[in-house]
Amino acid sequence: MPKIKTIHAVVKRIKKLSSGKLKFKRTNLRHILTKKNKKRKRHLRNKKIVNKINAKIITRGIPYL
Repeated sequence: MPKIKTIHAVVKRIKKLSSGKLKFKRTNLRHILTKKNKKRKRHLRNKKIVNKINAKIITRGIPYL
């Protein structure tokens, strides 16, 4: 049985919590911040948990995480 290749782009962006859930950082907080209001930037700072449907797809890309 051959090894399953890991998708490293996914590994860089997602971390696994002790509960088994996956967390990631939201996008749109790197540049052009002047036109975004404070509330939007504040909410983008928080990490988000991947929903169940997408978690199944992502775990196929990171089998050894």
